[in-house]
This record gives sequence, structure tokens and C-alpha cells, in this order.
Amino acid sequence: MSASGAQASAFFREVSQHRILWWVRDDQGSPTPPSDFGRSAFPYWSSEARAQRAAALWGSQFRVMSMPLDHWRNAALPDLAKDDFRVGINWSGRRLTGWDFTVDEVLNRLAHALGEPPYER
Repeated sequence: MSASGAQASAFFREVSQHRILWWVRDDQGSPTPPSDFGRSAFPYWSSEARAQRAAALWGSQFRVMSMPLDHWRNAALPDLAKDDFRVGINWSGRRLTGWDFTVDEVLNRLAHALGEPPYER
């Protein structure tokens, strides 16, 4: 499994276990770099330590924020889908790279990690 694949797998396992996830922002908002698919991606991490490493790489003005899994699933992800964002998952390394998915792909992977039936829109 690739490093990005391992990070993605860890994300869904850890988020389903701890039911919290992390993101990075400054006073202007959150970084949303372009994905390989040409659309902006909103990155999330499965632990505070992972998000802190990302914040440190992006700059001292960034801070980490936590979000309960249920709020992410029911409010944040639908908002990202409306704005056509992809979802970055546990990006790592000096260039903060990794996999990103559509919101529907994230919801299906999350349902699988939680032992629920597949998500259907």
C-alpha cells in the first residue's frame, strides 16, 4: 500500500473510532489547494498531531480546529459538495500531499469504517 493509501486508511479507522477530526485555518479561512483533479480540496486530519504538523508547514498564522464526526458528516460535507470541493484526507509530508475524494466517496468510505450500509444519494 502506498503512503497516501496508508494515511487514508488510518484516517477512516481513527475518525470512526474517536469520532472527531481536525482541520486547519487562519483568520482568513482554511487553505484549499487544488487537487490533482483540478478542483479545490479541503483537507482534514484524523488527529490533532497530524493537523498541527500541517499547520506548522503552512505557516505560524494557522491553527488547528476540531470537529465532531456527526457535524462533519451532516453539515460540513454537504456544504463542501454544494461548492464542488474534494476532501483531502490526512495529507502528510513536507509538501502536504495525499489522497482526496469526492464527498460521496468519503461518505461511502466512512459508512464502511463505521460498519453501516453504503451511503446512497
